[in-house]
Amino acid sequence: MAPAPPLPTMRHSSAFLNPSSPAPPDDACATLALVVLNQRLPRFAPLLWSRAAVRVCADGGANRVFDGMPELLPGQDPGEVRARYKPDVIKGDMDSIRPEVKEYYSNLGTKIVDESHDQDTTDLHKCVAFITQNPPVPDKSNQLCILVLGALGGRFDHEMGNINVLHLFPNIKIVLLSDDCLIFLLPRTHRHEIHIERSIEGPHCGLIPIGTPSTSTTTTGLRWNLYNASMSYGGLISTSNVLEEDKVTVTSDSDLIWTASLRD
Repeated sequence: MAPAPPLPTMRHSSAFLNPSSPAPPDDACATLALVVLNQRLPRFAPLLWSRAAVRVCADGGANRVFDGMPELLPGQDPGEVRARYKPDVIKGDMDSIRPEVKEYYSNLGTKIVDESHDQDTTDLHKCVAFITQNPPVPDKSNQLCILVLGALGGRFDHEMGNINVLHLFPNIKIVLLSDDCLIFLLPRTHRHEIHIERSIEGPHCGLIPIGTPSTSTTTTGLRWNLYNASMSYGGLISTSNVLEEDKVTVTSDSDLIWTASLRD
């Protein structure tokens, strides 16, 4: 029997979080889209806003931008900050956005998309679907990376719903972000190269088999590498691992969640 063909390589980089890095390497994230959920904005929200080609607030995420951007930029006039950080789209079931915030952004030209009729999908699911159906740079839709602020912290069921969206859109690069860590999916259809930004990432990381167990996972670049290891809930999962090299590789027979801590 002929050996299986090698898996294609998918590259990942968090260079979008590095203020001194103008662009991610290669095709890791050529086009950025930003989604803001209804949690406190992380400290790097203004940086990612400036780098995104489109900015979408999920319902109450608009409140967070309205209130939070002036707090993150205390030396600037709050009114000017709010006008400058205007979402392109506000989308969701509109049960969390404050009426005055909705009116403010509507008057500035923000597109308001009310999907209160759809109670079967989360606000993040709605926003990701909208972006994939309306890519900011159509000829680079295969290089799109969706960054999600406010996806972690708060209610645990909301966090799990947001992680589920990663599995619902396995062919789209989606990164969930908080002040403390980042999370993204490693689809089993690819071999993965994760390029580490030492100034902003680490030292800790993890590989989590959410969804289905893995019977064979192999890594390089970690302090405690895996060699054809099995991972499952009720058994081994790779938590509190440590980044040792500038490039981490992962190959697995199951979709895995990658997480890395972020430095202050």
